[in-house]
Amino acid sequence: AATPMMQGIIDLHHDILFFLILILVFVSRMLVRVLWHFYYEFHPFPQRIVHGTTIEILRTIFPSIIPMFIAIPSFALLYSMDEVVVDPAITIKAIGHQWYRTYEYSDYNSSDEQSLTFDSYTIPEDDPELGQSRLLEVDNRVVVPAKTHLRMIVTPADVPHSWAVPSSGVKCDAVPGRSNQTSISVKREGVYYGQCSEIRGTNHASTPIVVEAVSLKDYGS
Repeated sequence: AATPMMQGIIDLHHDILFFLILILVFVSRMLVRVLWHFYYEFHPFPQRIVHGTTIEILRTIFPSIIPMFIAIPSFALLYSMDEVVVDPAITIKAIGHQWYRTYEYSDYNSSDEQSLTFDSYTIPEDDPELGQSRLLEVDNRVVVPAKTHLRMIVTPADVPHSWAVPSSGVKCDAVPGRSNQTSISVKREGVYYGQCSEIRGTNHASTPIVVEAVSLKDYGS
């Protein structure tokens, strides 16, 4: 996990897995007990199990409480994923094209200065350098400061796209005619890879996303 959002997703997964293990153990014990008491070779005359009101109440209440323990953190996580930072340090606009992306650092665009805009193309699978991942590397990475709140504005130039970086817990669809936004805050330096997860024709998975988080002190600012 590179962001608190992805860390929350992982924690929620572990919490749900804990409850699943409890349910698995309880149900498995019930099945084994039934097989033991009603197996004809061990018990030609099956034991008589009397109906009990207490067990009926417990097996109705506990399955109702477990979804509440799952729903409360999941709702909090969903609302936090939709939350957009009011005053982000940097705003980056990602424009999706058919087989490449254009990135624009909107905070540094003005009428009298050249805008900070560049295209990001996939490095062909025959041209990667040593250490680069096949079909996951681009010629121009998105460089962002670590430990800083960022706002991503995602929009397409032609067909539907998606800006998804799994390690950041971000998946934002780009719908023609609309601009969607999301917030990320990378907590550690590193290089994080993603791909377009929108089915929009041939080679749609070969449009990678590479985010490089750097420390501000490396640039003296």
